[in-house]
Amino acid sequence: MFNLLFDKIKESAIAVLPMTVIVTVISVWIGMPLTLITDFGIGAILLILGLAIFSMGAESSMMTIALEIGTFLVKKKKLLLLIIVIFLLGFLITVAEPALWVLSDQFKAVVNPLILIFTVAIGTGIFILLAILRIVFQFSLRTLVMIGYAIVFIVAGIVSISNPAFIPVSFDSGGVTTGPMAVPFIMAIGMGLSKSRGDKNADMDTFGLIGIASIGPIISVLLLGLIYTTPNAPTMDLSTTYFEYFVQNTYQMLIAIMPFVLFFAVFQIFVFKFSMSKVIKVLIAFGYVYLGLVLFLTGANAGLVNLGYALGEFFATSAVPWVIVPIGMLFGFISIAAEPSVMVLNKLVEDVSAGAVTKRMMLISLSIGVSISIGLANLRVLTGISIWWIILPAYILIIGLTFITPKIFYAIAFDSGGAVSGALTSALLMPFTYGAAVGIDPSGANILLDAYGMVAFVAMTPLLTIQILGLLYKRKESKKERTIDHEGIVQLESEDPS
Repeated sequence: MFNLLFDKIKESAIAVLPMTVIVTVISVWIGMPLTLITDFGIGAILLILGLAIFSMGAESSMMTIALEIGTFLVKKKKLLLLIIVIFLLGFLITVAEPALWVLSDQFKAVVNPLILIFTVAIGTGIFILLAILRIVFQFSLRTLVMIGYAIVFIVAGIVSISNPAFIPVSFDSGGVTTGPMAVPFIMAIGMGLSKSRGDKNADMDTFGLIGIASIGPIISVLLLGLIYTTPNAPTMDLSTTYFEYFVQNTYQMLIAIMPFVLFFAVFQIFVFKFSMSKVIKVLIAFGYVYLGLVLFLTGANAGLVNLGYALGEFFATSAVPWVIVPIGMLFGFISIAAEPSVMVLNKLVEDVSAGAVTKRMMLISLSIGVSISIGLANLRVLTGISIWWIILPAYILIIGLTFITPKIFYAIAFDSGGAVSGALTSALLMPFTYGAAVGIDPSGANILLDAYGMVAFVAMTPLLTIQILGLLYKRKESKKERTIDHEGIVQLESEDPS
């Protein structure tokens, strides 16, 4: 076990250290307070430990259970049972998502945290169910995505008339829903369902679930915007200590993860009937997941938020405020490797695609996408440009690319958009943009319109970069086939005796 823990810590350190070193060097160079830098360093250590312990437990708890449930539902062939179980799982996995708790805490001046969490959970549960039914009934991923986003933009158009400040909040909610808890669990359920069918499209159907799940929260929070009046400007918590966050995360994550343990207990009694040794192994793995999330969230909230906010405000109030764009892009590029959901997704993509899409290819594409996202978000902070001018043409282009991109790449692209916008995005990149917005407009009058929406961009740009990667891969494969054909013709002509 200690060897495995050491390997996981090493893997997590490789992911987190580049971000830690670069942010620390910049902070020291511009003279940030030593207390902020020290807290950031402690937070980075907790991130590494949390990531390592979480990943140790995720494969043996969530992935195992999800695969077994997916296989069971296919074998039972009862549609009503599938609908009930998948919706409940989608709801519970969303309530347990740490990135959503981070965002709900930041939005507490806008919407009651529990109301936001349960609203998002209902939307996610419905769309995870639709994603699973797509696998069962074999209808087009592209069609479902197009219908989903058509509904999103129609409802958003209606909400923007009466409550435009809810538009960025809604798109951000879709981004944070699919983080380190949701990604492995949802994809494992899809894998269990797909592989139980045993046909040639099984591996392909594993992808696309996360992308579809991300649509539900956007719609549900937009509908919430029809009920709420124009919200107050949100505030960012910069005073809570490490100990206070540790206590808070200890009971919040216990509340979040207990429904999974109970769900496992019910399935163990009536369906799984695992041996006692395997049950103990799964429960220990749940303990690892719980401890890992507590450490990760404590490090992220107490160590990263304050420094991220201070850096954004510092650069926005400097003699050259436009520097928030390239600095933000740098932070976006280096931080994405430390997202736990990205680590899970990249490994799964490499395994299922049999190495056709490597972890390195995925990481580079995602890093470029997130870098562009943060650049766009901070450009909005500087200019006050409406989110519509960016998000609407971008999604038209994204949907258009699905008609020429290989299916596996656009399916992976939609999953990637959900995976990249996790807890670290909420804890470092969001505070940086928020701090920049406060620096540009100290009154905070346009914080909701200008600063929020950043997570939506983070979830959006990988849909472009991964599809572009797919087009490059397609072109490379076509060129290789033409070369083989040409060589074959030449060889045939040289062997002709006449």
